[in-house]
Amino acid sequence: MSKRPALALAAGAALFLLAAPAVPAAAAPHDTVAVDPQESVTVDPTGRIAEDGTVTLTGTYRCVENTGPAFVSASVSHSSTSSSISPSSVTVVQGVGGTIAVCDGAKHRWENTSTPSPAIAPGKVSVEATVTELRFHGILPLPRFHAVQRHEVTLKKD
Repeated sequence: MSKRPALALAAGAALFLLAAPAVPAAAAPHDTVAVDPQESVTVDPTGRIAEDGTVTLTGTYRCVENTGPAFVSASVSHSSTSSSISPSSVTVVQGVGGTIAVCDGAKHRWENTSTPSPAIAPGKVSVEATVTELRFHGILPLPRFHAVQRHEVTLKKD
């Protein structure tokens, strides 16, 4: 297989993973899962919302031994009231960008930015950050999760 279709397939799979909603944790305000103790991902306790509704989340990550492309993705879970669904509050999960990860064992910063629709209001939200690698098994890219963290974040206006 030539490199161009393989790269296109990897990019498509990465976009699929970044757009897929994460399942929010129901327990603690923060929870970290790492397959290897050398690997981690953190979420800073404060995020930003710009005047146009763009959300920016930040944190750190560390990962080792990747053979395929790796990414740091983030999603936000928050309550929303929608009369089209029901008059009660529902939990909405929205992806907030993705960053290419360098899995060299060193600690790196990440920053993801996105303009979610519907817009997110300032206040407390649940954020899940994930370091995911796409490993090829033949022509099929399969995800390998290096680290996941769920954390409560306060979104503040810029």
